Amino acid sequence: MPQGRRKTPFSGKAKKEQLKLKKHRQGFTKPLLLESSGDENLSNTSKLNYQSKKNPKTKVNRYALIFHKETEEEIRQRKEIARQSLVPVAEEELEINGCDYYPKNLDFPKRPEWSYDLTKEQLDAKENKYFAEYLNAVEQNFSSQDIGVFELNLETWRQLWRVIEISDILLYIVDIRFSALMFPPSLYNYVTNDLKKEFILVLNKIDLAPASLVVAWKSYFQEKFPNIHIVMFTTLPGYNLIGNCSDKAGLQVRRRRGKIRMAAEGAQSLLEVCKSIVRDEVDLSSWENKIQEEMNLEFDENEKVEVGEVIEQKIVDTGSFQHEKYKNGILTIGCVGQPNVGKSSLMNAIKGKKVVSVSKTPGHTKHFQTIFLTPNVRLCDCPGLVFPSKVPKTLQVLMGNYPIAQLREPYTAVKYIAERLDLPKLLRIEHPDNDDSWSAMDICDGWAKKRGYLTAKAARLDSYRAANSLLRMALDGKICLCLRPPKYSSRIDFWSAHLEVQKVLWIQAKSEKEAKSEKEAKSEKEANFEHSDGSDSDDLFELEAGDQKATASKNESSDDEDEENEDADEESDEGIDSMTNKFAAIQE
Repeated sequence: MPQGRRKTPFSGKAKKEQLKLKKHRQGFTKPLLLESSGDENLSNTSKLNYQSKKNPKTKVNRYALIFHKETEEEIRQRKEIARQSLVPVAEEELEINGCDYYPKNLDFPKRPEWSYDLTKEQLDAKENKYFAEYLNAVEQNFSSQDIGVFELNLETWRQLWRVIEISDILLYIVDIRFSALMFPPSLYNYVTNDLKKEFILVLNKIDLAPASLVVAWKSYFQEKFPNIHIVMFTTLPGYNLIGNCSDKAGLQVRRRRGKIRMAAEGAQSLLEVCKSIVRDEVDLSSWENKIQEEMNLEFDENEKVEVGEVIEQKIVDTGSFQHEKYKNGILTIGCVGQPNVGKSSLMNAIKGKKVVSVSKTPGHTKHFQTIFLTPNVRLCDCPGLVFPSKVPKTLQVLMGNYPIAQLREPYTAVKYIAERLDLPKLLRIEHPDNDDSWSAMDICDGWAKKRGYLTAKAARLDSYRAANSLLRMALDGKICLCLRPPKYSSRIDFWSAHLEVQKVLWIQAKSEKEAKSEKEAKSEKEANFEHSDGSDSDDLFELEAGDQKATASKNESSDDEDEENEDADEESDEGIDSMTNKFAAIQE
């Protein structure tokens, strides 16, 4: 029997690299976590990875998120900070002015002028040249330490350009907890002043914030941006939830009741704004009738969810798109926002059933999709975009801009929360060293000890996994930290008595009595917390995003709920590209 060629043994690591290269040649590899020897030059692997993006015949990483990757020295310094003792900050430290994080000379990339006379290749070359010049200009005016991470993929920006072009109204969605940090004034000025289009700001997830704070943020935006229309919204009003909205320690626990149902109050608010904009140019009666039917409809837990028709739009740049307002009597609303603000969930809540896939992982929506809400109303869902800003990366992580699974150092984000919330009390954890002084690392170790997170080899406390768990709880709103507008603390009585509070409670589907009882119950929990014997500690085992088994018997999950509650330890790395120099993506 002939002897075959003897194979040379190699390690498991070498085998993984071999499989990566094989998949890369086949054209469906996941984005690589790129290592580079210096800040200015890309490695051979990263150059190959970027060149594959430029090939129009290859769709490798075409819509991948591309962010900056910290150096080893930056990681080491941040870990040292996380080991320092926590110093609680004053209430006023939560008050921010969003305009401070968006300087006027830090703009977002806009589509360059073009015409039907240009060929596809000429247009593509023109846009690539413009984007390269844009990044070079940002690099010259700002250092990488001054600005936060922002989207470096031209293909993703092209999605935004297309949505803005075809939309009659731009719907910009923000998370109420970090609303000012998520709102780029440059986009507002571009849409309202340059394009002369209407701009609606949606304050989403208002069920996570007190009604007085929601009203204060609405007043803040109305004062700063006079031409803006503001809608308050939540995809989980009270009638869509099971049980109370907080556990015995004061952590937010939101469990959706059965299948997806229309958020009728929020949809009604959006309809009223759209009617004031379009007037009699578009017939919105079918949308209005649909909302009224939902408001009068008795909820049926066995109601089937039918998936609506979704039209996936692909960008084909064969010339300029001349926008015709209310073309064919159809109102087109573009939904734009940063990752994880709830754009896709909002579309599902307005429609009343699952029509767009959702996920907690940033970058899940790869290209924009359109659905017809009614025959005369069309919604366009744009992928989440991280706009250039001076927002620190720590806050960007808490906002959901950066995938938690990709964090190399999550402890400083935990430190930011712990300096503003009493995490040891909320989590009911004991100090791992029986000390009185807490640090971010101590909190992570205490949570790892409570949850039984141990490393595989040495069976030490898995601080990294615990930190990721805490950040996912913060992202989901279970650990709820809300930033506030300037001078909010000194005027809290004024905002609590504001007339708009009743409207917020109506959208949240809460009565004033329920809101008051929740507030009193929370205060009582905080007052009696130190006298607790710890018998309620098992309740926290239902709080982690990946813990599906603990809540399976309590929640009748819908078809898309598995996507909304992804396993924390198996979160996909797909769609992420990192590099040492954030401006090197477009340089040879």
